[in-house]
Amino acid sequence: MRIGMVFEGGGMRGLYTAGVLDSLMTAQIPVDEIVAVSAGALFGANYLSGQIGRAWRYNRRYLGDKRYMSLSSWLKTGNYVNKEFAYYQVPMILDPFDNEQFKASKTRFHAVVTHVASGRAEYALIEDVFAQMEVLRASSALPFVSKMIQLDASPCLSGGAYLDGGISDSIPVHYARQLGVDKLIVVLTRPASYRKSTHSNPFYSMFYHRFPAFVQALKERNIRYNQTLNQIESLEAQGELFAIRPSTHLKVGRFESDIAVLESLYNLGRQDGQNQINPLKIYLQT
Repeated sequence: MRIGMVFEGGGMRGLYTAGVLDSLMTAQIPVDEIVAVSAGALFGANYLSGQIGRAWRYNRRYLGDKRYMSLSSWLKTGNYVNKEFAYYQVPMILDPFDNEQFKASKTRFHAVVTHVASGRAEYALIEDVFAQMEVLRASSALPFVSKMIQLDASPCLSGGAYLDGGISDSIPVHYARQLGVDKLIVVLTRPASYRKSTHSNPFYSMFYHRFPAFVQALKERNIRYNQTLNQIESLEAQGELFAIRPSTHLKVGRFESDIAVLESLYNLGRQDGQNQINPLKIYLQT
């Protein structure tokens, strides 16, 4: 039996996912394929390295540090989340990511990115986090507050400019099922009642006028997102998928900086994850 996992993004809401995954790691839930988006990819990589608590630890420590993410970083570099500090100094020096353990894992890890020219999702197989850090950075490079990230062509990627994978495939359930998994666990960052509202920003066309397909992807994101949520609920009702989502609503912004709010979110993820261990084991055994 092959088990898959899908991790939604959502900026700092991804700390809910980090909490859930820490509980699943503690319970030693096995997995063969992971498909993750944006913050879900950044925090989810710790599942393969086996570093329980790491995602919350470094966010708690550096969130108030202007070198990590800040308006000043955006004004100076074009990136709200600072490239050198957040993606290189933290995981390689200050709070080391166990890249060797990641590479030794038998689990395959896929990160979703959006190809700006086509507006379509592409799925990169991450085999070495340090060597492929720019792919992970692209997966979480939010429009307007991030520069486009140039990636070379590869068997998984067309090559060219990329931005946040959540624009084109926020919850990559369809891709995960195409990988041939028998059981699928989906970690969402919004409660069951949530649906994304229509939101057409005039700045889409102004800012990305050279990339009409990308603008269209931005405009239609809510439609795809809500369709995927409907599919998840249908598959869940049929016993073909196991979803873990916030059991209560917490108001958390994409760039939330209130440590108390984020700690509550992370702890909610840990508790929800723990509460779902037994039902999850039953799902995996049936």
